Amino acid sequence: MNSATPGAPGPCILLIEDERQIRRFMRISLASQGYEVVEADSGSDGVMAFSRERPDLVLLDLGLPDIDGMEVLDALRSQRDVPILVVSIRASEAEKVAALDAGANDYITKPFGVQELLARIRAALRTSTPATPQTRLSIGDLVLDFNARRVLRAGQPVHLTPREYAVLRYLAQQPDRVITQHQLLTEIWGPVHAHDTHYLRIVVSRLRQKLGDDPDNPRLIQTEAGVGYRLLTC
Repeated sequence: MNSATPGAPGPCILLIEDERQIRRFMRISLASQGYEVVEADSGSDGVMAFSRERPDLVLLDLGLPDIDGMEVLDALRSQRDVPILVVSIRASEAEKVAALDAGANDYITKPFGVQELLARIRAALRTSTPATPQTRLSIGDLVLDFNARRVLRAGQPVHLTPREYAVLRYLAQQPDRVITQHQLLTEIWGPVHAHDTHYLRIVVSRLRQKLGDDPDNPRLIQTEAGVGYRLLTC
């Protein structure tokens, strides 16, 4: 386990990854952007480093030599609420959904591009632990005013059904983060409808139409196939 601090340290990132070459690649990429990097090559070392170093964000591999990454995720979540990005070769929808439902903020499948990784890190850090609950969000010409329960597009009111508003608000409260279908259905429709994904698809389709988001090339509500949705803020 070691850490790298290029110049004045920026946010501290804990990298829990057992493959040395991947750690080296990620450490160099992160350090070049001014991040302080702490490395752990096993789950147990990662949990100890999390307690000792108190990082601002965690990059977690699931295939660790001593403890399954899902157990590590549970252990970290029980200690402190910081962004946790899973970076794993496991690419099945079931694995992604399980990790996101267990508390991961995002899921990146190996192999990945370094620019995508850095963008996901910036998004996670930008939206983590806000000082006060978000009451207003602006995305381009779209304004979401949660206090007034009002949505404006180019200054004009957008009339949403209660379910459409509820889905949009849930996504907006955690922007740039993947929210699973299971989370949305359970929260908005109730546990008995946790698997009725067609309800959600219909609502998201109507939201895109009303918000001017091209369903063939969405730039506002992004679909993570088989997993869930992400509200993009940039």
